Amino acid sequence: MKNILTLLFAFVGLSVTNAVFAQAVESSTYEKLMNMDGNQLTLLIIMGVILGVIVLLLILIIYLMSFITAVFRKENPAMAEEPTWWESFKEKFITGDVAEEAVEKKEMTDHSYDGITELDNFMPPWLQYTFLITAIFGIGYFLNYSVLGYGKTGVEEYEEELRIEAIASEERKANAAAGIDETTVVFDETASALASGKTIFEGNCAACHAIDGGGGVGPNLTDDYWIHGNSISDVFTVIKYGVVSKGMVPWEDQLSPEEIQQVASYILTLNGTSPANPKEPQGELVGGAPAAETPAESDSTAVE
Repeated sequence: MKNILTLLFAFVGLSVTNAVFAQAVESSTYEKLMNMDGNQLTLLIIMGVILGVIVLLLILIIYLMSFITAVFRKENPAMAEEPTWWESFKEKFITGDVAEEAVEKKEMTDHSYDGITELDNFMPPWLQYTFLITAIFGIGYFLNYSVLGYGKTGVEEYEEELRIEAIASEERKANAAAGIDETTVVFDETASALASGKTIFEGNCAACHAIDGGGGVGPNLTDDYWIHGNSISDVFTVIKYGVVSKGMVPWEDQLSPEEIQQVASYILTLNGTSPANPKEPQGELVGGAPAAETPAESDSTAVE
């Protein structure tokens, strides 16, 4: 009885404390595994294989000892009369004294229906211990989640997963935005991107191309004539690297790749609009003949 009580108290302590540290330990272990390089993972696998071999050797040693003990008991009749440690363990914790239980017929006379009497059947020790452990675990689980409040409820775990995924999503977006270049850029027609592009254009480009894109020192961005091409990749490249020979400075050190994509997308939306004072066409008509270009125009700042 004393051993059982000790086991119960130990299990309750484990149930209460395990849930407190489980989340932190699991998170820490996962982070360590994710941060390991190839050599560390290989070493970990080798250590796991070695540990598995050691466990197999221990099992083999136990089997050999049992075999040797059986041989000694067979040769020595005095030893044969004594139960082995396994038989004692099995009778105490697994099967119980089946022979004794089979002799006693435990009828429950108060559970008699139509002449059928219920028997108080013998419950093996392992089943008793299992039932006891589940009951104790249930109590510990209830205390941990409902009384002490250490464990996270299903809703709290769900919210935590959403928080972690939101952070991961922002990191993925940041990495994707940082990786934008002239080969991967796409036309972003979302309202937020175009609004940001308009702000960037008015703050940095309007001085040369006018607030409405009609042109000034730089060419008109609203017509169908383009000096360096009218695709999103072409416009992105001109903004990023500039055209130094015509006074267009590179913006790759002042604007992020995402910002360049946004302002390039906004510039393309100006095509076909009606500026207040449009500049004469420069460059080539998209799908048509080139426009006349004066010497003064050839030296102007150009995004197109």
